[in-house]
Amino acid sequence: MAMSGTAIIPRRSLHGELAAQLRDMLMRGDLKAGEKISEQALCARFGVSRTPLREALKVLANEGLLILSPNRGASVARVTPEEVDELFPIMGALEALAGEAACARATDADVARIQAMHDQMLAYYRANDAAGYLRLNRQIHEAFFDLSGNASLVQLYQTLMVRIHAVRFIAQKSSERWREAVDDHEEMMAALKARDAMRLGNILRLHLRHKAAMVHESLGPMDSAAAE
Repeated sequence: MAMSGTAIIPRRSLHGELAAQLRDMLMRGDLKAGEKISEQALCARFGVSRTPLREALKVLANEGLLILSPNRGASVARVTPEEVDELFPIMGALEALAGEAACARATDADVARIQAMHDQMLAYYRANDAAGYLRLNRQIHEAFFDLSGNASLVQLYQTLMVRIHAVRFIAQKSSERWREAVDDHEEMMAALKARDAMRLGNILRLHLRHKAAMVHESLGPMDSAAAE
């Protein structure tokens, strides 16, 4: 388990702070699907005892992010093909709503800012820098939600993103799937600059369908490796 750096947490709302830190680790991919949680390593990383850590683990287990097993401790929950089929259409609908609202609210400066992120993302793509590409990719999607001005929509997105982030942004993709994703983003930018809300919403739904197909392709090898 990746344990780079330290992040000592202040002694206030301790298990809630820990739960937030662990969600961030899941989002970054520091904790992988199926990986067993090392309580000892996490206690050392955050400078806490096992009691608040275990309370935080229970919170994430109730959210479906971790699995708690008697005598085996906690492990990171896997996303199943069935969950992909359930969750990605929901995410597609949320992203479409955010994109449509962003078209109505975005200023020229907002569009220029997202275009700059898009251009940098393409530079990472051309350099075959997957980590840089994925970071900008996520920032662009988050920008649509920020521009939507809808706090409830943002909250729903963030809740769902924790569930699917590991497979959405970290699952291995073929060169064809990567090119497909780039083409989708080119279409998104064209729709945003044209302030074509319906077109952007439709592209975002299609983009999430493409993502779901890519995840299904990657889950097979991941499941095979887990069974070995």
